[in-house]
Amino acid sequence: MSLRAKLQREWRFLRGLNRTLARVKSIAPDSANLACDDLQAAVERWRDRPALTFEGRTVTYGEMDGVANRFAHWGKGLNLRRGQTVALFMPNRLEYFCIWYGLSKIGVVTALINNQLAGLPLAHCLNISGATHVIVDPETSPVFEAAKTLIEKPPQQWVLGPATSGQRDLTQALKSCSQLPPDRVVREDLRARDTALLIFTSGTTGLPKAARITHVRAQLYMRGFAGATGARPFDRIYVALPLYHATGGLCAMGAALLNGGSVVLKKKFSASHFWTDVREEGCTMFVYIGELCRYLVNQPASEDEIKHKIRLAFGNGLRPDIWPVMKERFRIPEILEFYGATEGNVSMFNFDGQEGAIGRAPRWLRSRFNIRLVQFDVETEQPVRGLNGFCIEAGPGQIGECIGKIGSDARAEYSGYVDKAASEKKVLHDVFEKGDAWFATGDLMKSDADGYLYFVDRIGDTFRWKGENVSTNEVAERLQATPGVQEANVYGVAVEGAEGRAGMAALVVGPKFDIKAFGAQVAQDLPSYAQPLFVRILPAMDTTGTFKLRKMDLIADGYDPAKIKGPLYFHDPKRGYVKLTKATHDKIAAGTARL
Repeated sequence: MSLRAKLQREWRFLRGLNRTLARVKSIAPDSANLACDDLQAAVERWRDRPALTFEGRTVTYGEMDGVANRFAHWGKGLNLRRGQTVALFMPNRLEYFCIWYGLSKIGVVTALINNQLAGLPLAHCLNISGATHVIVDPETSPVFEAAKTLIEKPPQQWVLGPATSGQRDLTQALKSCSQLPPDRVVREDLRARDTALLIFTSGTTGLPKAARITHVRAQLYMRGFAGATGARPFDRIYVALPLYHATGGLCAMGAALLNGGSVVLKKKFSASHFWTDVREEGCTMFVYIGELCRYLVNQPASEDEIKHKIRLAFGNGLRPDIWPVMKERFRIPEILEFYGATEGNVSMFNFDGQEGAIGRAPRWLRSRFNIRLVQFDVETEQPVRGLNGFCIEAGPGQIGECIGKIGSDARAEYSGYVDKAASEKKVLHDVFEKGDAWFATGDLMKSDADGYLYFVDRIGDTFRWKGENVSTNEVAERLQATPGVQEANVYGVAVEGAEGRAGMAALVVGPKFDIKAFGAQVAQDLPSYAQPLFVRILPAMDTTGTFKLRKMDLIADGYDPAKIKGPLYFHDPKRGYVKLTKATHDKIAAGTARL
């Protein structure tokens, strides 16, 4: 790289970093300024500008605030107090963001629950949230009703939309609520270290965990992306990601709304309608996860994909091989890739567009970043420690676990999970010196000589598919509850051309096992992204000396019928589980089979 190119790269990096740090530097855990105050300030500044567009309807900042205030007064009318929780179990819609924004004005925590969940996982999330009320819509209400018997103390159900007999009609209740902001006195004793939201994330074991999103954390997401993206009042950001995730629900919303811009919100992502929507709505930015980008490049070419006003795409998980295709085919001037842990204190940006990198922490700015990579033993799943008992930092090119130093500064805060034991499991002690504490991300990365960081893999049993984390233990537990299944070993396998890893289950079954009945039960018990794409039947399960299930050999076999003896099945989108033949395997490998 020429000297001029290096200087240009460093200038882009420093400009993006300084812009971001300038927006977050005043955030402090003991501050009385909360995430809702940041939003209120934006409302006062841009009251008459468009804020949200959804399914043909647009509301201004002032109208958005009015909707939020109605929810605040609704909560007050129920005598909801600081620290109490309301669960939000709905797909994307115009009111979604307004609900938690409004409830935060009275100090109430909102638990953002994945609207794809059902049964035990849904009940588990509601149980650990401690919510006394749940907001649903006509689509999610029946799902909640079906899970009621599994909930320890079922919350009061409020339906936003047509309510049936015996249900509480939230639309009707809101009509009598004021659109004026609630008196600030109701939250005067709240501080930024207090919890604003619960966002659920899959850990390496078990059911979803509830990550505590304090006002500090919400502000870091929202202000951070307001700075990192450099969004301006004329920008329109296209959001087709679910608002129950931080990427769409906090990062993208903050980028637009804290800069006077607007959000074009979709109920769900559609690859075939994406570019038409973006062009017709005059969008200038969009937020992505890697899987979304892969879907886009797999679509047939269209005129709309180059007749748009997009100047920046930002998100995480963009694969290195997809990156140049996104830029060149769709003519996107700039891509901003980032990395962040929902429940942790590690975040980074790739400000200067280095293809494939998830962020950058150059050595000459080492003191400004709390990020380090430490050598990691994948067999013991523990960091490598030297003779002195301390961890060993990974050098350029070496793979290591990414960790973040925990401190009192807002950017180093670690709020963890609702479950304190689960939070402590993510903390490494005495890492580089006696008494220090670091958050362990569970992600393996490597860096280069210029400080760029590249994602390698996820530690443990969680894999990512369709943009969602899938816990193998959770899936195995559900599979073992199906008739005829005696043992289940679940793992992720790489599929040619697909983002993340697809679920595969090795089963030991009895005489009552029926693959069709199994498929029906799986479809009922698990969200689509967690349903195994491949199933193989084994005569017995291999275990280690400590009775842990062996997975490495199974992962190495993959789904190749040439390597596997015994029944092997593939989940066909239309026919359910069918025998996996060589012809089907070849189609999958060629990327022509629908997954």
